[in-house]
Amino acid sequence: MSAQPIKAAHLLLVCLLSLVSAVAGADTLERVRNSHSVVLGYVPDFAPFSTQDGDKASGYAIDLCQGIFNALKTELNLPSLKVRYQPVGLGEETSAVSTGKVDILCTPTPATLERRKTVSYSIPVYTAGLSAVVNKKAPNALLRVLKGDVVKTGPSWRTDVNRALANMTYATIAGGVTEQWINQQIRSLGVVATLVTVQDAAAGLKRVADGKADVFFAERTMLKHELTDQYVTGNLVLLDRIFEYSTTSMMLDRDDENFRLLVDSALSEMYRSGEIERQYDKHLGGVSDTSRMFFNLYALP
Repeated sequence: MSAQPIKAAHLLLVCLLSLVSAVAGADTLERVRNSHSVVLGYVPDFAPFSTQDGDKASGYAIDLCQGIFNALKTELNLPSLKVRYQPVGLGEETSAVSTGKVDILCTPTPATLERRKTVSYSIPVYTAGLSAVVNKKAPNALLRVLKGDVVKTGPSWRTDVNRALANMTYATIAGGVTEQWINQQIRSLGVVATLVTVQDAAAGLKRVADGKADVFFAERTMLKHELTDQYVTGNLVLLDRIFEYSTTSMMLDRDDENFRLLVDSALSEMYRSGEIERQYDKHLGGVSDTSRMFFNLYALP
């Protein structure tokens, strides 16, 4: 092949790659406008935030995304805009957003530096609290440590904690920040213990109920919802202590500030209008004074 055809073929390849890059990085609002549809992702079995019932989605995050959808219709002047809710598996949330499979992930998740390499986030829509569920017959030494009753002074503190936590089996949902947090605690305390991961809150609670795990760590509201729904008179106890707090938000495309501005504007208006408080009452058991304080911080002026 002569030099001229090679040069032409190279130029064609560069043009094709540029076209692919341009399509992949297309503006979300423009894509929605052209397709007259928006795809809202959610994680099923994540009640009360998002759950799937047949071909329908429901929950706190779903109702908030419905508000964003309404804002999209107004912004783009598309009253006939269609919406499709797309289930996303645990562990696939980031890739679903970064590859354009969904336009937004409604189910709120904590932002991490690793995730922010590929996705962006809305303003916070919920403050998560990490809690634990144990069996009613759990050893007193374990309960004292988990409840924070062990005084953190004196040379015997670490020994008492290690003895209480050692040789236990801890469970949490796979792939989340809680799994990282537990591993970090085990390493920092030098505890010899077993960590198992499960698919969802129901599976974690069942492990504790069946004696296959000593403690299940998960988001407090999720635990309360699952216990109320499945273990009203069971042998499980939700501890009062909250180990960690974390703001959670909706995942968005990393390089689309216009879409992020629309989402944040819609959510801020929901904070100001009292809509988010109404959704708290409907799905999350009501609003505390602390939550109201966070509302004022989260909403952008």
